[in-house]
Amino acid sequence: MAYSQAPSMSPVINAPEEDRVAFLVRVYQHLGLALAAFVVFETLLFMTGIAEGMYNFFARSGGVAWLLMLGGFAVVNWFTSMAVSKLDNPAAQYGGLFGVAAAEAAIFAPFLFYVFNVNADGGGDVWRAAIVTALGFAALTFVAFITRRDLSFLRPVIMWGGIAAIGLIVAGVIFGFQLGLIFSVAMIGLAGAAILYQTQNIIRQYPSWAYVGAAVALFGSLMTMFWYVLRIFARD
Repeated sequence: MAYSQAPSMSPVINAPEEDRVAFLVRVYQHLGLALAAFVVFETLLFMTGIAEGMYNFFARSGGVAWLLMLGGFAVVNWFTSMAVSKLDNPAAQYGGLFGVAAAEAAIFAPFLFYVFNVNADGGGDVWRAAIVTALGFAALTFVAFITRRDLSFLRPVIMWGGIAAIGLIVAGVIFGFQLGLIFSVAMIGLAGAAILYQTQNIIRQYPSWAYVGAAVALFGSLMTMFWYVLRIFARD
């Protein structure tokens, strides 16, 4: 009788060294793929005029539109997480990867349109923010790989910090106050903590086949860091 053997759920840390290296190469290859897809989707939004339309809509609608966008992004993230967890469906995993890249592009579109077309030094701000984010991500990745300390204590910090951040964003929309420099710095710190935790977690907890899901997790935190770094650079 023919049957399919279920894949091992053993974390990749228990695999031979060459398998661990191959897993990490695949993770960062797929992270690069997500970034490339983000750039392609963002370019399409700008070329078609959708980014400008979104910026104008948000400028007229105020905070309510941003809340709707954040809510929609949360739903997309949930569906994406479900997709990348389907081991027996590689198409769904890649659909999740490209889905979250498209969702991030939509989130960034009105902000990037503002930075490029309204802010004084838009292009320079984007490049500086991208370089700072890349250097920060590389440094955090290095720390996560070399430290012997268990970073699982960061998980509740990230979870409750994220809930608090959403609460502050909602409160700012409702009561009309601005979330300034301190909030952006705190969110960069929170994204950095997420990158540290997730980088170590993908080695200690993820099986060797879960490289797409690992890339999606890192991509979300990387883009959050980029958003708030750019927010600091783009301040008037």
